[in-house]
Formats: sequence, C-alpha cells, structure tokens
Amino acid sequence: MPAAAKLLDRRSHHAIKTQRENFLQQKAQLLTKEMQSYYVFVSSWMTKMESILSKEQRMDKFSEDLSNRCNVFIQGFLYAYSLSTIIKTTMNLYMSMQKPMTKTSVKALCRLVELLKAIEHTFYRRSMVVADSVTHITQHLQHQALNSISVAKKRVISDKKYSEQCLDVLSALVLAENTLNGPSTKQRRLIVSLALSVGTQMKTFKDEELLPLQVVMKKLDLISELKERIRTQCDCCFLYWHRAVFPIYLDDVYENAVDASRLQYMFSALRNCVPAMMHSRHLESYEVLLECYDKEIMEVLNEHLLDKLCKEIEKDLRLSVHTHLKLDDRNPYRVGMKDLAHFFSLNPIRFFNRFIDIKVYVTHYLDKTFYNLTTVALHDWATYSEMRNLASQRYGLIMTEAHLPSQTLEQGLDVLEIMRNIHVFVSRYLYNLNNQVNFTYQFLRKKFYIFSQFMYDEHIKSRLIKDIRFFREVKDQNDHKYPFERAEKFNRGIRKLGMTPDGQSYLDQFRQLISQIGNAMGYVRMIRSGGLHCCSSAIRFVPDLEDIVNFEELVKEEGLSEETQKAARQLDSVLTDLTRNSAEGTEYFKMLVDVFAPEFRSPKNMHLRNFYIIVPPLTLNFVEHSISCKEKLNKKNKGGAAFTDDGFAMGVAYILKLLNQYQEFDSLHWFQSVREKYVKEIRAVAKQQNVQSTSQDEKLLQTMNLTHKRLEVCLQEFELLYFSLSSARIFFRADKTAAEENQEKKEREESVKTSNGDLSTAAPTDPVVK
Repeated sequence: MPAAAKLLDRRSHHAIKTQRENFLQQKAQLLTKEMQSYYVFVSSWMTKMESILSKEQRMDKFSEDLSNRCNVFIQGFLYAYSLSTIIKTTMNLYMSMQKPMTKTSVKALCRLVELLKAIEHTFYRRSMVVADSVTHITQHLQHQALNSISVAKKRVISDKKYSEQCLDVLSALVLAENTLNGPSTKQRRLIVSLALSVGTQMKTFKDEELLPLQVVMKKLDLISELKERIRTQCDCCFLYWHRAVFPIYLDDVYENAVDASRLQYMFSALRNCVPAMMHSRHLESYEVLLECYDKEIMEVLNEHLLDKLCKEIEKDLRLSVHTHLKLDDRNPYRVGMKDLAHFFSLNPIRFFNRFIDIKVYVTHYLDKTFYNLTTVALHDWATYSEMRNLASQRYGLIMTEAHLPSQTLEQGLDVLEIMRNIHVFVSRYLYNLNNQVNFTYQFLRKKFYIFSQFMYDEHIKSRLIKDIRFFREVKDQNDHKYPFERAEKFNRGIRKLGMTPDGQSYLDQFRQLISQIGNAMGYVRMIRSGGLHCCSSAIRFVPDLEDIVNFEELVKEEGLSEETQKAARQLDSVLTDLTRNSAEGTEYFKMLVDVFAPEFRSPKNMHLRNFYIIVPPLTLNFVEHSISCKEKLNKKNKGGAAFTDDGFAMGVAYILKLLNQYQEFDSLHWFQSVREKYVKEIRAVAKQQNVQSTSQDEKLLQTMNLTHKRLEVCLQEFELLYFSLSSARIFFRADKTAAEENQEKKEREESVKTSNGDLSTAAPTDPVVK
C-alpha cells in the first residue's frame, strides 16, 4: 500500500475514534436525562395499560376499545425497542472503546434495564387479557385491511379498460383478500405483502388510502407476533458481558432502600443469560459455566448487599438497645436515615434453582449471631432478648428463641463451674428451685396433654370401662382382688390395635410417657435434695435456727464503732438468707400436685378417672420391659440396657395423687393378686421338680429350672415395683385423701388468721407456680 494511502487510512481511523469518543461524552451527559424521561414515559404507559385492561369492554364501543388496546400494546413494544437499543449501543460502545463508565452512567443504564424488564413483566402479568385482546385486535385489523382492499378492487373492476396488467392487479387483490380471511400466520402475512406489492400498482389505491393500509399491515405484523417481539426486545442476555456493573448497582440499591423492589427486575434480567450459556460448546458441560455464573452473582450479592444489610441491622439494634450509653450521634436530621425495612417486604427472588429471601437471610444471621454471642457471654442474655424483640417490632423479623438456660448467669447455677469447683459448691452454694419448678411445670403440661389424649381414645376408654364393670361384678367372688389374667388379656388386646415400626405397642408408649413424667418429678426431688444438702452444709455452724439473735442490736447496745455495726448488719443479712434458703423448697411436690389436681379432677376430664384400672396392665408391661433391660446388661450389645427405672413408679404415684385414686387402686389389691399367682405357680413347678427328680429326663428338668427361675425373677420385679411405688407414695402424702387435705388446709388457714388477729394480713400458705 502506498504511503499516502496508509496515512489516509490512519487519519480516517483516528477520525472515527474521535467521533466515537465525542459521541460517548455526549451520551454520558444525556443518559441521565433520557433515563428520567423514559422513567416517566414507562410509568405512564404501565398505568395506562393497567387502566385499559382492567375496565370492562363495552359492546357499543368495542371497536374503539380495540384500537386503544392495540395502540397501547404497540407503544409498550416501541418503548422496549428504544430502551433495548439505547442500553446495548451505550454498553457496547464503552466496551469496544475500552473506556470506563462513570457511576452515574452505570446507575442510569441499570435503571433503563429495570424499565425494560418492567415492560416485559407488565405484559406477563396481564398475559391472559393480552392474549384474548390480541385475537380480537387481529380480526379488527384484518377487517380494516379488507375494507381498504375491497374499495380498491371495486375501482379496478369498474375500469372498462381491461388488460393483462389490470387482470394481474385484480388477481393480486383477490389473493390478498382470500389470505386475510383466516388466521394471521407469518406465511399468510408474507403472501398478503407480496400480493399488495402487485395490487398497489396502476394507482388502484389513492394516496390517502394507501398510507392507512400500510399502517394497518404494520400493526398486524406487530400484534400477531407481539409475544415473541416483546421477548426478543426485553432479552437482557447481553448483561453476561457487562457483569462489572452489578456491584455498583447493588451499592446503589442499598443506599436507596426505598426502591428495594427493583431488585426483582434486575435478577429477572440476569436470568436471561442462562439460555444462551446452555448453548456453550467450549466446555465439556455447560453446567460448569452455569455454576460459575451462579457462584459469582451470589458472591457479589452477599458482599454488596446482604452482608452489609445484616451488619447494618445488627448495628442499629445494638445502638438502639444501648442508647443509655450515648455511643453515637443518631439524630436523623444530622446523620440521615435509611429505612432498611423495605428490603423485608420483598417477595423471595428466584435465581437458578433457589429463592433468595432477604428477610430469612437476615433473620438467620441475627439468630446465629445472637445465639453464639450469648453462649460466649451468658450474662448478656437479657440484652440479646431485648434486641430480638426490637427486631420484631422495627423490622418484622420473627426470630427464634435461643432456649439457653436463663439462670446459669449472674447468680445462677453453672454445672461446669460446679464440676471444676465442687469443694466450693458443697460448702457455699445455696440453690433456689423456684425457676426449675416452673420449667418442670411447662414440661408436665405437654406430657399431660398426650396423657389425656391416650385416655380419651375410644379403644382404650371402652376397654377400661369394661374392665371396671367386670371387676365390680366378680370382686366378691375373687376376694376383692383384680385377676392377673384380666391384666394379661388387656395387654394382648392392646397389641392387636397395632405396633410401631420398632415393635412397640400403644401401652409401651403410654408406659414411657408415665416414666418421663416420673423422671421429671424425680429430677425435681434430686435437685431439691442437693440444694437442701448445700444449705445444711452452709448453715451447720448456726446453733439454733429457731432462735437467732440480732447481732446489729447487740453491737449498738455495746456502743461499738460504725464499721463493727456494718459488719454485724452484714452478718444478720447472711444468716437471714441462710435460714430462708434452708426452709425454702420443701413443698415442691405439693405445689406440682396442687397446680394440676383441680384440672385432673374436674368434670370435663371424666375420662381420666378410669386411670386406676389401667395400672395393673401397665405394671405387667413395665415388668416385662424391666426384665428385658436387665438381661441386656449381660449381652455384648448393651443398647437399651438398664438396671433401674423408678421413674415409672414415681409417675404412677403422682398421677394417682392428682386423680385422688389411691383408694380406688388399693381396692384392686393388685400386688396381692400378683404375689398369690406367682407363688402358686412357683409351688406347682417345685412340686413337679420333686416328682421328676427321680426320672432321668435332664431336658425336662432344665426346662423346669428355667421356668422356676423366670417366675422368681418376675415375682422379684413385681415386689421391687411395689416397694418403689410405696416409697413414691410417701412423697405425695398418699395416706390422706383430697377431702382430708382440704380440711387440714382450712384448719391451718384459720389458725394463721387467729394468730394474726386480722384477716387482711393473712398470707397464703401455698406457693403459686406462674
């Protein structure tokens, strides 16, 4: 190439480059204005679209309504076309010129993308009405075109000068008419276009007729392919090559939280990149590309929005709770204000195969943070509880309770500290069981609900009523003892009702429920005993708890110094606390009886009064379970092995007390019946052993020995259960009926009133569990 040509080419290239740079500068200056203008245009169009599609069509103005709808649809498409052109042209120019965009330009372009997707979502949201309208609009446009062609055709026919060219024009018009009388497919519209190219020759159409026909045909083309054209123009797959704008966009969304709802549009645009990536061929599998894209977008979202939002919400909650510390200037008139609650009103955003729920994300973060920080500093539990309540009130975040023990804090019990300093604990610690009893009360409420449901079951209730009737009929014949065989029959009948996958009957599950209730009572007693032991160890140096002198008064009488008087005052306070703690917590079983007994004994819970008759089959079930657990101790696999389970006896004793059914249960003489049955069978086996000892049948003797041993084991287990139940009954004052206890309570209250001499000063004798 000659030097002159090279120089000319270089100058031409430089001129084009300069021209592009000037265009970019002008475009950057106009972009914000264009965005604001289109924001108004599109918002107005969306309002008009909703208005037209919402009102009912009137038959007398049907044609006018169709024309209005057609114009609105076309206007939406034209806005989408203009926006798409502006976005693609600007972004591609910046990329080809390798010029960095300003933040203002990025924000404006992202706003235009949102407007583009808003147009698409508007069509999608009203797609049912749009689809119905398109059909009518198409027919209306075809009718207008046919009218225009009909006028032209009549003009050709009326012309007396026939020629071959005239005949061709007429044939073309007839072809166009026939083609328009049918569905508006792409092929038919192409034929109409070709036919009109011939049919418009020879001045068959006047100028004022041809232009409206061309407009109608263009509208027909556009309306017939409205869905496809809208999808094409609103496709934002080009954003894959401009992902660098996404972080700046998220920062802008975070700073302008009022417009948080626009996130839905941007993620809709980002999803458009997926179909194009699925056609990639440079990787073994397109899923690798999709995974990388998904990971990149989510990392940017977390970094520039979600994590910042979490930190800001946490900071706001902390500063709001600690306003008394005056840590920072939070006057909104001076430092500004961002209402981040707008983010939590958003619907979940779909992206790939997940839903991004900002509210759930922030709630999970706060739950996790508050829980972890509470475990590190247990004394701050109240602060984090207040922050949870504030998060619910201010942001509508429903948070999960930490369920950490509220009393292992400033003055409560910490089990780990006890184990590390057991010698200090046993000598100094004073345990308060009130809070523990409240937790036990809540636990028992749940268990008693299940208990009531079981007793109310028709199968169980009918069997129990039948057994009560049976016992009343045969008790005189059977020496007032409940037959052992009847309890076995009940057990077998319950098994027929069904078994769980792990082989348990309904009676097994009921026995476990009662054991859990008893274990709760046993735990209360164990902790109470430990607390009383600690109290007694701490107060062992006080000679007489009933007569403790007041050291402060004695010191004042002697006229000793102020420091000595203060020390004496402290000593009196310590002794008062020790005395109160040593006497506190002795009636917790009675408290747990009093709080549930009225409900158990109320007429609406009549079905619970059948409980005493189910105790015999329950004891049979328990003995079988106990023997099975003890036998597992000698096996290699010790899963489920145990040598004691007194929770069952504790639970039975407690429930019998709640129902005031000790007398009804004692009237069964159940344990006497059991003992007589097993003693009778043991004697029968022993007699057979004596008879068979003379024979040489060793297998028969081994069988009898095993039978004898099994019977003795069963009898021993029943006797252990009887002793455990008798001991447990002592805790609940089984020697007194409910009527006797009420009478004793009245006498005690009257004595208190008499001793005080004033009814107004009489204090309640029983503690109350709240």
